[in-house]
Amino acid sequence: MSAPAVVAHTKRVCTLYKKALRNLEAWYDRRYIYRYHATILRARFDQHKAERDPAVIAQLVADGEREVFEKQHFQPKKFPMSPGGVAFEREVIPPDWVLDYWHPLEKAQYPEYFARREKRKEEYVTWWEKQYGKATATDSHHH
Repeated sequence: MSAPAVVAHTKRVCTLYKKALRNLEAWYDRRYIYRYHATILRARFDQHKAERDPAVIAQLVADGEREVFEKQHFQPKKFPMSPGGVAFEREVIPPDWVLDYWHPLEKAQYPEYFARREKRKEEYVTWWEKQYGKATATDSHHH
């Protein structure tokens, strides 16, 4: 196997192992029972770590992925802040441009912040124009 193929294969095996462990975690909520099954799972992986035949390796990984799919939990555990978790994207972070629409009296309550922000915006425009050139009259009008 070439170096990138080895890296891709290693990542695939690690991903499979982690998915299998997470699946066991969903099935066995008692820690000692989960650890028992995790140890057996690790032994199954270690049993084949000396395998060198690419065809056998590919078949082992494919079989493992199929097994994890077939034995997946009907309601897998999700971390609260991860996609699918109960708190995923619960707190919406407003985009920066919202501050441009603040009333001047609101901005006046934070003079240092808005002074620095205006300076940063000017620096960004300067950087943009240096990087990509100045906007022309035809750029700003979309037909």
